Amino acid sequence: MKPKLAAFPKCYMDELCVHKTMTLFEWIEQAATLGVEGLEFYSGFLEDDETFLREAKNSLTKHHLQMPMLCCSPDFTQPDPALLQKEIEREKRMIEITAFFGGRFCRVLSGQRRPEISRENGIAQVVRVIKSLLPFAQKHGVVLNMENHYKDNYWQYPEFAQKMDVFCAIVERIESPWFGVNYDPSNTILAGEDPLVLLERVKHRVVSMHASDRFLKSGTLEDLRKEEDAIGYASRLSHGVIGRGINDYDKIFSTLSSVGFESWISIEDGMGGMSELRESVHFLKTKIDCYFKD
Repeated sequence: MKPKLAAFPKCYMDELCVHKTMTLFEWIEQAATLGVEGLEFYSGFLEDDETFLREAKNSLTKHHLQMPMLCCSPDFTQPDPALLQKEIEREKRMIEITAFFGGRFCRVLSGQRRPEISRENGIAQVVRVIKSLLPFAQKHGVVLNMENHYKDNYWQYPEFAQKMDVFCAIVERIESPWFGVNYDPSNTILAGEDPLVLLERVKHRVVSMHASDRFLKSGTLEDLRKEEDAIGYASRLSHGVIGRGINDYDKIFSTLSSVGFESWISIEDGMGGMSELRESVHFLKTKIDCYFKD
C-alpha cells in the first residue's frame, strides 16, 4: 500500500494560532482543493470545546478528508514538577482529541534545550515521561510519534533532542508498538547533520513523516544557529517548494520503501501560499508513484 499524503498549514500558523485572522474551517475549505487525503492538525489552532471539535470533524467528513496526525509540542524537559505535570496532562488531552478525530498519530517532542538541563538528566526525564504516556496512548489506539525536531514556532530554546545522538538515545530506550519516529529530513540539516544518516539509523522505527525542503534566505547554517534562542524560527530560515531544496527525496523514499513504509506523509510547506503547496503535492505524488507499490 502506498503512503498517503496530508497537508499542514505551515504558511498560516500565525493566522490560525496568534492573530486569529483565519479559522480552521477556512483552512479546511482551502486545503480540500489540494488533492491530498488528510490534514494534519496542530494543537495550537484547536479549541478544546465539544462543539468546535465536532464541527471540525464534520467539515473534514464533508470534504472526504482524514485527520491522521495531531502535531503537538509537549515540553518534557520542564524542570518544575508542577509545570511538567501540566505538559503531561495536556499531551493526554491531545491523545484523546487525536482519537476523537480518528487519527492514528499524536506527536511528542523532548522539550526545550534549557541551559540548565544536562544531557543525561534530560534524556532520562524525557524517556520516563513518554513511557508513562504509552498505556494511555494504547487505550485510545494512538501511536506517539517523536519527531527529530528543530524548534516549535513559539518556543524560546531549540529542541533538546535536536542532535542525532540525543534523539536516537531517547528512541532506542523506548520499545513499544505505541511509539515511533516522525521523520523530518529538513530538521536534520538544521542540526548540521545528514538526514540520510539519521534515516538509516531509525528507518525501522519510522511511523510517519514530515515532508519539507529548507532554504536559507541569507547567511549560513552557522549564522542560523547563533539565533536559535530567539523566540520562534529565525527570520533567515524558509520552507520552500519540496523538491527544490537540498533534501534528496529519491534516496529518502528509496530507503523508506525498502523497509515497507506505507503510512502518512504530511507536507510542511507553502510559505509562499497555496500555489507552492500544490507544486509540492504534485512532486510528492510523482515520487510516491515511483518508489511505492499499491
